[in-house]
Amino acid sequence: MADSNVKNTYVKQQITDAMLDLLKTYELKSISISQLVATAQVSRISFYRNYSEKEDVLREYINTLILGWHREYESSDHKSEEEMLGSLFAHFTANSGFYLLFSQRQLFHLLKEVLKTLYGPRPEYPNFGAYVAAYFSYGLFGWIEEWFARGMQESDEEITILLKNRK
Repeated sequence: MADSNVKNTYVKQQITDAMLDLLKTYELKSISISQLVATAQVSRISFYRNYSEKEDVLREYINTLILGWHREYESSDHKSEEEMLGSLFAHFTANSGFYLLFSQRQLFHLLKEVLKTLYGPRPEYPNFGAYVAAYFSYGLFGWIEEWFARGMQESDEEITILLKNRK
């Protein structure tokens, strides 16, 4: 069983690396599954064993990045909103190559899904709490999306200060 997990991890990594490499040249809609698996040097069966569609590869990758950041942040002593935002924007700066490519390929909606999962409304929230959570998660997404669309002109520290002083 451990051998199959290692093999599956290898296959998924190959597919992810191939997808990220292909995105540097092609729009997502122009990348075929055949082209993806040929670049990854894996079989179509391997692809479909792990993913239903191409977007799933990117969803998994962005989830890994953001949830990795989130776990690291949660294990720190910092808990204020400003510290969280500073840490998040530092994460985006550290991974700017990927996120800029993601933005250029108009795939940021996948980031919105992750932010909504982390900070968005939950069924158990009372109405007002759900509205506040939606406001925060969608507002944060919009801020991030626009920052990338404008080429990340401000540093992560500057963008955090701007967001903090938005009121």
